[in-house]
Amino acid sequence: MKFTPRTKKLLALMAIVTIVVTATGCTAPKDANGHIILISESTTFGEIFQTENWFSALFVWPLSWVLNKLAPVITVGGAIAIVTVVVNGLLAVFTLKSQMGMQRMQMLQPELNKIQRKYEGRDDQASKMRMAQEQQQLMRKYNVNPGSMMLVQFVQLPIIMAMFMAIQRAEAVVNGTFLGMNLQVKPSEAFGLLFKGDLSGLPYIILFLLMAVTQVVLVLLPIYFQKKKAAAEAAKHHRKPEPTNNQNIMMQMYMIVMVLAFGLMWQSGMSLFWFIRNIVDIIKTIIVQNIMEKNSQKEGLR
Repeated sequence: MKFTPRTKKLLALMAIVTIVVTATGCTAPKDANGHIILISESTTFGEIFQTENWFSALFVWPLSWVLNKLAPVITVGGAIAIVTVVVNGLLAVFTLKSQMGMQRMQMLQPELNKIQRKYEGRDDQASKMRMAQEQQQLMRKYNVNPGSMMLVQFVQLPIIMAMFMAIQRAEAVVNGTFLGMNLQVKPSEAFGLLFKGDLSGLPYIILFLLMAVTQVVLVLLPIYFQKKKAAAEAAKHHRKPEPTNNQNIMMQMYMIVMVLAFGLMWQSGMSLFWFIRNIVDIIKTIIVQNIMEKNSQKEGLR
């Protein structure tokens, strides 16, 4: 299968995320007995900065501190929910333009595919240059910058890594419970209990499945909007919609499988965080789509 440059970039990004997230699970500092060093309310920024590293001090410590403060007041689950919503809200302020660019790029994918098919089988340099020029002109017309698409992922990545470590290290999360669940239990352990006939792992499995369902919705939602727009455009011009890009669907399936594979191995606290994050991102995707449709109507693009 032949991949487009954009597909190769996204696959490379996924590989980087896979490597980084895998490595992160092994980097939480441990004491002489092999136990993860917890961050309590009394732990200071200076202590973390001096004894660990800048990432732990600038990202992990603040999140752990907030979780420790909120958990006794609104429960561990409430603390994770509030932190997730607030952090995502702040990120949305800085990445809204990039988010809109990502969704606009997905809306344009049928037109980009049409240009690719126009030059299919023509491997000479002149044809490749003309194809690239036509694609660039289309993206400029709709104010799409492919480079900005990477901004959302790279801005979110350190926050996700920090939250992953904070859930392992925040004392209130490690020693607390949510709806009777110890959020340090991993979904894989819960499935192991279920296979042995022990139903005590069922709540953890339900939480994991909620995370899985929302992840599928989040990943496939842009594809739904893309098909909806393509169908509307085709009906307007009395023609059939452009076929869906199978490479794009394959990448989305890969992303779902990757997240669920990690989800089986991380703590259930991270499943809760990811579930809430998915809900927030689904709402954000719908809002951005509505903004784009309103802007398109104003500009006469629809």
